[in-house]
Amino acid sequence: MRIDRRQFGVLGALALGAGYTERAWGAKAAPVAASSFRFAVIADPHIIDEFYVPGSENGVEDNTTILQTADHLTAARSVINSIGTGSGQKIEQTFVVGDVFHNYPSADYDFYFKNKTRIDHAKEILDGFAMPVHVGFGNHDYDEHQKPGVSREMSHRLFEAKLKTKPYYAVDYKGFRFLHLNNFLGVTWDPSSPAKMRGFGSFGEEQLNWAEAQLAERKPTVVFVHYPLWLTTPTEMKDYGLHPLLLKYRDTIQIVISGHWHKWIDFAHTYGPQHTVMASTRYDQNALMVFEADEKKGTVRWTNSEDVEWSTHYSKPYRVGV
Repeated sequence: MRIDRRQFGVLGALALGAGYTERAWGAKAAPVAASSFRFAVIADPHIIDEFYVPGSENGVEDNTTILQTADHLTAARSVINSIGTGSGQKIEQTFVVGDVFHNYPSADYDFYFKNKTRIDHAKEILDGFAMPVHVGFGNHDYDEHQKPGVSREMSHRLFEAKLKTKPYYAVDYKGFRFLHLNNFLGVTWDPSSPAKMRGFGSFGEEQLNWAEAQLAERKPTVVFVHYPLWLTTPTEMKDYGLHPLLLKYRDTIQIVISGHWHKWIDFAHTYGPQHTVMASTRYDQNALMVFEADEKKGTVRWTNSEDVEWSTHYSKPYRVGV
């Protein structure tokens, strides 16, 4: 996703509050409460395969990093698997905020079962995590440009068959609820809609109703959605949409995490709950978020926020063993 100079200036201004956000989340070395567990978040791995055509990205950086995606995800996995091996707690769940792989090499469904493709490569790496991994959909997990013409339904079939993943779903764990929402199921990504509309995400009434039912139970919740909220349609049916739902349930939503931009952006409480756009392992193997979830308080704390270099692709390396 490319943003112009004016838009990035706006985002840079938003990131001025990042210092406050960092202090508010707390230091990484703080003690882990006995009633807590840890989870990790990564985004935009963009795994490729032997069918990928090198040099087809936008510029030198993109063409270089796309060839490093498997190595970067594997390195991030090693760090996440190693966290807590000293005196700390290990990571118990990991979440991936979309763009698990990078586009489709074929429109033939059977092709993916006759050949080892980027979906299989992604699964092999994800299977090496020492804890359950829950993936969401990104724009590159669909056929964004209708070339070679993979339908949304085919993407869903492949995710179900290969990654055992639904288009959107909830994970309940130790009193917390984690929602993987899908901003590619609404009218903006309907095949009959103009291609330019795909720069904005939408959810559709069925998914929004499901999301509200999940939020209405008032469990402490973490929301994952690939497009930043700045790029998701605020309302879709009159005054009904994701943005009003986030405001309505802001007291129980701990944080909304997005990817897509491949940079660290802090929207603070612009949309009600804390909203953070995270960087991509495609560009930086250190781009990961580690949280402590307190079961008694029903809150989460981002423990490595001070590592982030805001408005860039990059983070400082996580200190394994903390």
